[in-house]
Amino acid sequence: MAISRIERLVATAGEIILGKEYECRLAISCLLARGHLLIEDVPGTGKTTLTHTLARLLGLEFQRIQFTSDLLPADILGVSVFERESSTFRFRPGPVFAQLILADEINRATPKTQSALLEAMEERQVTSDGQTLPLPEPFFVIATQNPSYQIGTFPLPESQLDRFLLRIRLGYPDHAAERALLQGEDRRTLLDNIEPVMTPVELMELQDTAQAVIVSERLIDYAQALLAATRQNPEFAAGLSPRAGLGLIAAARAWALIEGRDHVLPEDVQRVFPYISGHRLRLAGDGHMPRPDDLARLLKSVAVL
Repeated sequence: MAISRIERLVATAGEIILGKEYECRLAISCLLARGHLLIEDVPGTGKTTLTHTLARLLGLEFQRIQFTSDLLPADILGVSVFERESSTFRFRPGPVFAQLILADEINRATPKTQSALLEAMEERQVTSDGQTLPLPEPFFVIATQNPSYQIGTFPLPESQLDRFLLRIRLGYPDHAAERALLQGEDRRTLLDNIEPVMTPVELMELQDTAQAVIVSERLIDYAQALLAATRQNPEFAAGLSPRAGLGLIAAARAWALIEGRDHVLPEDVQRVFPYISGHRLRLAGDGHMPRPDDLARLLKSVAVL
C-alpha cells in the first residue's frame, strides 16, 4: 500500500514537472525524511511549480512567502497586536503557521530575516514574547534560491544552510521534455485540475514507515567513513557535522522506501550523499561550494565496507 501511494505520487508529479523524475524523487524523499528542501537554480526552471505540485498532491496547507530585502521577521512569524477592548496583546500568526511553506527567493532577504526561520525549521515551533507556539504537523519549508551571482542576493549563512536536509537543482529540461512543455497545457491549469493522492495523515504514516527502514551496522560504518573522509580531506575547509550524518541516514532510508525496499543499500547512501553534502561543504582554497566532480571523487575514494 505504501509503495503504491509513493509510485502514484511520483508519477503524478512527473506529469507536471516534465523530464525531472529523479529530482522529484529527491524532493519526495526529503519530505519523507522530515527534512526541509532547498532548490537552487536560475528563474523559470520550475522551482515554484514543483513546490505547488507537492503541496497539492499531498493535501498540505500551503503558504508562499516572497522574500525581499525589506521583509521583516515579523512578516514571517507574526506579531503581537494590542487590543484596546481587553487591554491585552494578542498574537496574530504569520504565514509560517502552515504545513508547507514556500520561501521564495530566500536569498533576497537580509540575514536577519533569513534567521527568523531557524527555530521554526529546527524545533518546529515559534517563540514570541516569551510564548512558545507549535507549528502544524507535518511542517516543511521548501526554499528557492537564485544563483549568488545575480543582483540583489545575500548569501545564506552556514547555520541556515545546515537546516536544509537536501539541496537540489532542476536545470533546463531536455529537448523532448521542453518540446512537450511548449506544446502542452499551461502548468497552472494542470495544477488546478489534479487531486491529492494522499492526506497529511497518510504522509505522516509514510514518514514513520521510512524511519523504520532497516540500516545495518555495516551501513552505519560506511556512512561514518564518508563523514570522516570529509573531515580528513584537505580540499575542504571543514567536514560534515553529526547533524549531516543523521540527515544522510534519514534521506537514505526514505530513498530506499521510494525504491520499494525495507532496508538501506550502499547505493541509497551514494544517491543522496551529493545532495546532503554539497551545500554544507566549502572548498579550502576559495570557500566556494564543491562541484559535483569533487563530490563524485570523494565518493569513489571511500570503499564500501
